[in-house]
Amino acid sequence: MKLNILAVRTNPENRNHHLYNNNGTWWIHFHVHGPDFTKSRIRESLGTHCLKTARELRDVALAHMALHGAGAEPARPALRRQAA
Repeated sequence: MKLNILAVRTNPENRNHHLYNNNGTWWIHFHVHGPDFTKSRIRESLGTHCLKTARELRDVALAHMALHGAGAEPARPALRRQAA
């Protein structure tokens, strides 16, 4: 059984890669590629107005997805555990 692949491309010059601000709240966005040549765009609110916190939560979410598999569990539970 083939698993989904997390598609993470980073630009070292852009510290806010995979982040965007929507009316003051920071969100994360990235793509997951499936074994059937499809892809899914993942967008989730990080629930913070602080850019520093958003960067930390992004790093936790992407590390979680890379470690546990892109299709294993949504990023949101990892973000909730980190924020608590």
